[in-house]
Amino acid sequence: MTAVAMACAGCTHVQRPESRIYVISESTEGVGTSLASGGSGHDCQKEHEECVGRCWNKKNWPYPHNKEQSGWYLERCEHDCSQEFAKCEEEQEEAARSRGKKLEFSGMSEAAAWIREHKAEVAIGTVVVVAGVSFVLATGGAGALVLAPLAL
Repeated sequence: MTAVAMACAGCTHVQRPESRIYVISESTEGVGTSLASGGSGHDCQKEHEECVGRCWNKKNWPYPHNKEQSGWYLERCEHDCSQEFAKCEEEQEEAARSRGKKLEFSGMSEAAAWIREHKAEVAIGTVVVVAGVSFVLATGGAGALVLAPLAL
């Protein structure tokens, strides 16, 4: 009786994905774009340099100072902009910590949907675990973004 009930009801546990390649997207465009900047979407060092440049170009030297006496003004610009730089660095560190989390999903459709929505947050070579099976994010021959089994 139990065997008949199981045969009719089917298997109730999560199906393991097949060891085959799954196409996530036809293009790798956008993959890892936020990783190069620490995940915060911008380059902190470049922003710091631009901030100092903007500050310096204002040339708001208070009277009676002039350009020849401007060493202190450059220091002021660097000090003011260093606060923005520190905040940017903290944001990058937080983004790096959040990226360090494992990518684990219970089904392939869930994994594929998440990767499509978060392409900028993953890199080629990222390991993704789906129902206990390890896959690696890779590019296909035609430039498609795929999940390939880590070991065939």
